[in-house]
Amino acid sequence: MRKLLIAMSILTSLFGCKNSQKETPQKNPETLTTNQKQDEHSKTPFVWEGANIYFLLTDRFNNGQPEKDINFERKDSTAVLRGFEGGDIAGITQKIEDGYFTDLGINAIWFTPVVEQIHGATDEGTGVTYGYHGYWTKDWTTIDPNFGTKKDLENLVKTAHANGIRVLLDVVLNHTGPVTAIDPVWPDEWVRTSPACAFDNYENTTACTLVRNLPDILTESDEPVELPDTLLAKWKEEGRLSQELDELNLFFERTGYPRAPRFYIIKWLTDYIHEFGVDGFRVDTVKHVNENAWAELKKEADYAFETWKKKHPNGVLDDKPFYMVGEVYNYGISGGRSFDFGDKKVDYFANGFTSLINFDLKNDANQTYEKVFKKYSYLLNTKFQGKSVLNYLTSHDDGNPYDADRSKPYRSANMLLLTPGASQVYYGDETMRPLKVVGAEGDANLRSYMNWEDLDTVPKVQKVHEHWQKLGKFRRDHPAIGAGKHKRLAKSPYVFSRTYIDGEYRDKVVVGLDLPKGKKSLRVKGFFGDGTVLYDAYSDTRVMVKNGKVVLENDYDTALLEPSE
Repeated sequence: MRKLLIAMSILTSLFGCKNSQKETPQKNPETLTTNQKQDEHSKTPFVWEGANIYFLLTDRFNNGQPEKDINFERKDSTAVLRGFEGGDIAGITQKIEDGYFTDLGINAIWFTPVVEQIHGATDEGTGVTYGYHGYWTKDWTTIDPNFGTKKDLENLVKTAHANGIRVLLDVVLNHTGPVTAIDPVWPDEWVRTSPACAFDNYENTTACTLVRNLPDILTESDEPVELPDTLLAKWKEEGRLSQELDELNLFFERTGYPRAPRFYIIKWLTDYIHEFGVDGFRVDTVKHVNENAWAELKKEADYAFETWKKKHPNGVLDDKPFYMVGEVYNYGISGGRSFDFGDKKVDYFANGFTSLINFDLKNDANQTYEKVFKKYSYLLNTKFQGKSVLNYLTSHDDGNPYDADRSKPYRSANMLLLTPGASQVYYGDETMRPLKVVGAEGDANLRSYMNWEDLDTVPKVQKVHEHWQKLGKFRRDHPAIGAGKHKRLAKSPYVFSRTYIDGEYRDKVVVGLDLPKGKKSLRVKGFFGDGTVLYDAYSDTRVMVKNGKVVLENDYDTALLEPSE
């Protein structure tokens, strides 16, 4: 009787209304509280291995507090896209509250560093530039007012967590900001200012400066050092000298670490976990620091995260450990777990990292879907078991993105969001934000302001955005997409399955790509049995498996099939 009722329901769906709704009532996202929005996805376990991470430049995403755009007299005219443009922490929070990330299927947000930047500007060959990008630290212990305040950061984390979204802080241990007329160099016992990195062996990559005028922290040193006089004077003027010194004393007493440069910075970075409960770090310039420093950072980050959870039991999302993903520039999944310096190989996964950014996908994406999906599924379920990679196609400092002209936005979405591993959506991937800007030089081209106006007014952008939303939400709701095992079910039309099993939890989905318009038959034999009711999340249609196939009739070239509730 139950099967008969289901069959009748399917017939009604197919012939009474092609685009019928799921049986569960549809809710207007605008009427939901953040807790209700979180509850909608609480049945799906979160796994970092298949996370859908949104990466944005804090200064270039959304301006929530225009009245605070100018600080420290940063008024000099700059080269194109090399000054502060107003984006801030409050602006990110606004978009979380608006449901932008939820509707895009995002379950973690990574934004560029928000610690206090150098106050002055530099001109190192690309024109006058301020530290709008966040990687030019002046003081690790406080937030730059151009980005906001600690209260703003606290509000962002709480709002993100209320919406089931994790927060990754971008952190820098390798270098300070450049030296300017008003930003003095740190003492010699803290930094080196030469030689420049040659990148031809381990030492010439770690014990050197990345570029001219970027002082390199002596992260390999265990020699105790005193705090810079300029930093002490700054803290005194701001009325927090005693507090900062007391906290440092407690840290070094608890850990027993020598007061070497890296341990001061490790303390300052992990303070943001202790204070706000951030869920992970994206670590900058990993291969330019001796690897033991990252293991030490992870140890203190784990301690901070567990301490925060004990103090804030009502704010804990789940039992996942602290997440650390590293930028080892030019590392790729094809090379296995280790990075080869020429004279030395280093396994960063064995030195604190849960994941590394994968520089291979932007090139692999020129191959067929099946070749990429099969390769990544195999590697992640063998050599990388228990670890993962973070895939991307565009980024803030990669001048050779997969689709620089934004001419393949649908294929980009398919390749990024359906490839096994975690995905990094770079802000504007989903809205075709231009990656080439008139007058901009170098990486400034990649860092234009988010094109919100296009999303509001350009139909093509709106259609592309909708595609990214559908795939993103399917990825978020199904760990099988990013963390499961891949299997091709049919070559033409192209259909594949993904399966994820963790204890009692089992997730099975089928995806079809490059499908013909109109009536189409998708093979699911051996994966979903006859009589199984499936829901296509792309066309919002229910179908039943018959003779090992499902039949859809629409003009979409994509199908996202899941068991119907």
